[in-house]
Amino acid sequence: MTVSKIEATHKKAKPQSKEIPFGRTFTDHMFVMDYESDKGWHEPRILPYEPLTLDPAAMIFHYGQTVFEGLKAYRTDDDRVLLFRPEKNFERLNLSSQRLSIPAIDEEEVLGYLKELVELEKDWVPSFEGTSLYIRPFIIATEPSLAVAPSKSYKLMIILSPVGPYFSGGIKPVTINVEEQFTRAVKGGTGMAKTAGNYSSGYQAQAKAVDEGNADVLWLDGVEKRYIEEVGSMNIFFKIDGEVVTPALSGSILQGITRTSILELLRKWDVPVTERRISIEELYEAYEEGKLEEAFGTGTAAVISPVGELNWLGRKMVINDHEIGALSQELYDTITGIQRGRKEDVHGWTVEV
Repeated sequence: MTVSKIEATHKKAKPQSKEIPFGRTFTDHMFVMDYESDKGWHEPRILPYEPLTLDPAAMIFHYGQTVFEGLKAYRTDDDRVLLFRPEKNFERLNLSSQRLSIPAIDEEEVLGYLKELVELEKDWVPSFEGTSLYIRPFIIATEPSLAVAPSKSYKLMIILSPVGPYFSGGIKPVTINVEEQFTRAVKGGTGMAKTAGNYSSGYQAQAKAVDEGNADVLWLDGVEKRYIEEVGSMNIFFKIDGEVVTPALSGSILQGITRTSILELLRKWDVPVTERRISIEELYEAYEEGKLEEAFGTGTAAVISPVGELNWLGRKMVINDHEIGALSQELYDTITGIQRGRKEDVHGWTVEV
C-alpha cells in the first residue's frame, strides 16, 4: 500500500540542547493505519500530530486490548540517521498482538512506513551527545462495544519523541529493591507481551521502592517468589564467578532486543553466558562468597544500566563497590558505538534511513 502524507502547516520548535525530558516533546507528524475485520489493515497515512477522537465505548478504554513497542533513531557524526534492529521490534509487536488477540501486521510493510515517517521528521533527530529520537509504535482496539471479546477494529499509530540521555550524569550504577509483595506477571499470563497493563500494575511496587531510596524494582516469579525475572522495564544480567547468567525466557519475561544483542555479543566474544532459572537465594549466596562481580539491566532507554546495590529483605548486596564493571562498560560502548555509527556494524544490526 502507498502511504499518503499531509504536511503540518505549523511546525514546532525543536529542542536546542540535550536536556530533553523523556516522552514530553513530540514531532510534527505521526503515522496512522486502520484495521476492520472485513478490510484488514488499510489506509496507511502520515498526518500532522494531533489528538485522537474515539468513541467512549472504544474497547481500549474498557478491556485494555493494546500493544506497543519502543525503539530509537540515532544521528551519526557524519549526519546519517540509523535505526537499531527495527525488524526485531515489529517481530515482537506481532508476538504481543498474538497474545492479546490483535491481528498481525505485515512487518516489512510497516517498517517501510516507519522509515518514511522518520525520513520526513529527520530534522527532529537530535545531534547532541547521548540524545536520540524515541519511536513508539502502538495498536489500540477501537470498536465501540462493551462485549467481552476481541475488537473488530484497531488503530496502529507511530509517534516520535526526541529524548535526552537516559543518565543525566553519565552511566552510573543504580540501587534496586527486590520486590516481595507484588507480582508483575506469571507464566501463561501476558508477561511476555509488551502491553499496557504490565507496566501500570508495577506502579505501586515502583513507588514503594523509590520511597525506600531505590531507583527500580527487581521482580521475582509470581508463584514461588524465588526466581529472578526482570527489573522494571529492563532485562537483568549477573556476572557470577566469570560466567554471565540471565533468567531464561519462561513466558513471563519480555524478550528484549537489547537482551538478544547482549547475548549475541557475549557468545561472539567467547564470554561464558547461560540463560537459566536463578533464585534470589542463589544470588545472595554468590554475593556472600564474593562471586557476584557485576549486575546490569538492559533495555532500549539506557542500553546498559549497571546495578550497584540490591536490597532484599533488609539485606544489602553492594556490587563492585557501586562502580560500573569492565564487562558492562565494554557492552555499553560497543552497542552505543554501533548505534551511532562510531563502530563498524559487522552484525548488520543498523538500518539507515
